[in-house]
Amino acid sequence: MSTPTRRSLREQGASVGVPARPRDAPVPSGSTRGARRGIGRVLADILLWVAAIAGVVCMVLVMLAPTVNITLIMFRTGSMSPTIPAGSVAVVQEVPASEIEVGDVVTVDRAGDLPVTHRVTSIAPGASDAERVITMRGDANAGDDPYPYTVQTVRVVLFSVPGIATVIVAMGNPYVLGGLTIAATTLVVWAFWPRSAASRRRSASEEPG
Repeated sequence: MSTPTRRSLREQGASVGVPARPRDAPVPSGSTRGARRGIGRVLADILLWVAAIAGVVCMVLVMLAPTVNITLIMFRTGSMSPTIPAGSVAVVQEVPASEIEVGDVVTVDRAGDLPVTHRVTSIAPGASDAERVITMRGDANAGDDPYPYTVQTVRVVLFSVPGIATVIVAMGNPYVLGGLTIAATTLVVWAFWPRSAASRRRSASEEPG
């Protein structure tokens, strides 16, 4: 059985009385406009799905924060490069110090200073069963941090995403938030705005009878 070609399909249409459009006949402008509208609507649907997925991810993170102690941290420096370069965002979970192991990348809070996120190089018992004394080192550093850390809990890095810290910081800018809100509202209104009666009649006339 031979595969129907464009020419054979055209000849079949002529044999049943369907007029074939001349090859050089102009394409109706209405069909071009309809194609453009169709492409625009597909792009709008894609953007809406992306926005919906991003919203779901944000809601999941908000729910996880109080339930399983999962939060986000941003890396301003490159002390953990190349494993976690500057500008990355990491998902961290608070765990008891007794659960960490040498080689884990953890965040330790420091009184009066910013938290530090480095790799654990040694672990020693503390004054209590829940306490540990750990030393840490950034992957880009030649030596351990200047002093050990006495901790009962730490935030262990589960995974990191490079290059999105600037995006998250920008999201906190009121002007950026306002622009995104206006853009999202415009997109939703445009995607779901009912078409006029003239547009519906034109679309119906372009459909094959």
